[in-house]
Amino acid sequence: MQTDWEKLSPILIEAIGTSIYLVAVTFVVGGLIGLAIGTALYTTRKGGLLANTPIYVLLNVVVNIVRPIPFIILLAALGPVTLAVVGTTIGTGAAVFVMIVAASFGIARIVEQNLVTVDPGVIEAARAMGAGPLRIIFTLLIPEALGPLILGYTFVVIAIVDMSAMAGIVGGGGLGNFALVYGYQRFDWNVTLVAMLIIIVGVQAIQFLGNWTARKVLRR
Repeated sequence: MQTDWEKLSPILIEAIGTSIYLVAVTFVVGGLIGLAIGTALYTTRKGGLLANTPIYVLLNVVVNIVRPIPFIILLAALGPVTLAVVGTTIGTGAAVFVMIVAASFGIARIVEQNLVTVDPGVIEAARAMGAGPLRIIFTLLIPEALGPLILGYTFVVIAIVDMSAMAGIVGGGGLGNFALVYGYQRFDWNVTLVAMLIIIVGVQAIQFLGNWTARKVLRR
């Protein structure tokens, strides 16, 4: 089958732009929400800076419930919520909303796990010197775990790329939708192959940048 790239090239370029938008918005918004939830999980646990068992248990249960749900199932399960918030369950906006929810809880657990690796003695020394919880969090805790956090966020970005590909199922646009509509449904494997190669190159670039940045931070 002859692929009409003259006709498909503008559509492909638009799909790449949509994928970048899906990933960028999800990463920024989900990354900030996940950082907040993950930090709250760490600080509210027993013996933490802001120890609060009820809040910790609530956050922990919610994260444990949402995080393991496959993205395709989460798209369907959050349909009523997506409709209430976005006004529709299809399209780019709906896909971004569900992607942010999925990314936020995934990032939260990664943040918590990385903050646990920070030496408790350093935190206790800061508390003994009179530093408040917020100052410790922003000037000591997060900077100390920054290198591992960058690697964790790199892993999440790649997962977000995967989710952006599946967003095509609900008409979210992007390379996933392009491969599905113009490749799979038309039995044009050239289109599917090109979309796959673009995603692979993008993922490799993200991984390289994440590893490079983490090394820079860890060498400080």
